Amino acid sequence: MKILIMGLPGSGKTTLAKKLFDEILKNHPAEWVNADDLRKETDDWDFSPEGRRRQALRMRAVADKGSDAEFIMLCDFVCPTRELREIFDADFTVWMDTIPKSKYKDTNAIFERPTEDEYDIRIDEFASDSWSETLADLIHMLLP
Repeated sequence: MKILIMGLPGSGKTTLAKKLFDEILKNHPAEWVNADDLRKETDDWDFSPEGRRRQALRMRAVADKGSDAEFIMLCDFVCPTRELREIFDADFTVWMDTIPKSKYKDTNAIFERPTEDEYDIRIDEFASDSWSETLADLIHMLLP
């Protein structure tokens, strides 16, 4: 299962992902992939449209590999456009809708608010402790 936690920079994606990862691990093997860590690992800091597409493909490849090995793959990254969200192809998407804009003007300019058919849960508050437990319970119920 591939889980995407997406939203603007500074919206709380990584904070939620850390806590959710710990909750999921209590009952199921899981891996957590942070987009910034993957960019650092590949030394690719290109935020052009092509660079963002490359990052979405890279995130998908890592998530698919773990998911094929029956890990829950928890991935947090901005994923700012519908096209990039389609490339990643999450099984479950959490949209962190906690801030109206980020400090990055280029990301704000291209960010497309997801429509209701693009996410499973929309979080509009900074409450990662309570949400991590709720989401972990929901994810475990969705597993085959």
